[in-house]
Amino acid sequence: MDRLDALAALVTIADRGSFAAAAREHRVSPQAITRAVGGLEARLGVRLFQRTTRSVRATQEGAVYIARCRRLLTELQDAERDMTGARQEPRGALVVTAPVVFGRMHVLPVVAALLRRHAGLAVRLVLADRMLQMVEEGVDIAVRLGELGDSSLKAVRVGEVRRVLVASRDYLHQHGAPVTVADLRHHAVIAFTGISTSDDWRFGKSGRASVTLQPRLVVNDAAAAISAVEAGLGIARVLSYQVAEQVAKRRMTILLPDFEPNPMPVSLLFEAQRSMAANVRAFVDEASERLRAARW
Repeated sequence: MDRLDALAALVTIADRGSFAAAAREHRVSPQAITRAVGGLEARLGVRLFQRTTRSVRATQEGAVYIARCRRLLTELQDAERDMTGARQEPRGALVVTAPVVFGRMHVLPVVAALLRRHAGLAVRLVLADRMLQMVEEGVDIAVRLGELGDSSLKAVRVGEVRRVLVASRDYLHQHGAPVTVADLRHHAVIAFTGISTSDDWRFGKSGRASVTLQPRLVVNDAAAAISAVEAGLGIARVLSYQVAEQVAKRRMTILLPDFEPNPMPVSLLFEAQRSMAANVRAFVDEASERLRAARW
């Protein structure tokens, strides 16, 4: 294997977690893959993988090196497509990450539309409620909720979501609706740790108004919080897109809308130098159109 093939094999080993799987994908023998990795490790003077009988994991040094190799190979593919005219048609791999519930509800339909339209495109959608490191983990596009820190990444804002208080109609029939933020102290509260890890709930556009609550139920999953609200167990704060259907069908009611904090932006993040790559451009165009038209 030449050096470029060895770098491609290195990335495949990291993605598949297996030397044998990488050998099959590159149509070479396992011995050839092992020799290629050994040659790279000897040249660099570091160990790239931690190998056991059950798993293959990149070492700390290996993860950094593989991330740079991934970027190099992607830029090379983009350059080749540009020269051959294939850049106009999305093809090959695209890795997208998004929060779990938002991704399932709003990003998966974007992916489905792209896959139906572009036969040569393959997407890996990683749904996780943690922020993946884009370069280190080989992510092409990240869908992020919330304010963004300073970054060299390019951001396209495609919408915003609200942090809303909701209760079921049955609960409100039995206990009444709070009129002020302070009234929440007299209600059963369901806390979702994905929204707040503190018992001090902040309200208003400035976020300065707050009330300390003692939740009757604390959950770490949005679906569980929503199910508890539907069961009439109390009032929860969730993101507006998570309960849009329930509110539209009047199974839930939004409470104290005048006291809501500022909405959270929804953004698409990607490396600026890849903004014209066909795969990235196709996703950004499709997601922008769909997400800006959504009602959350």
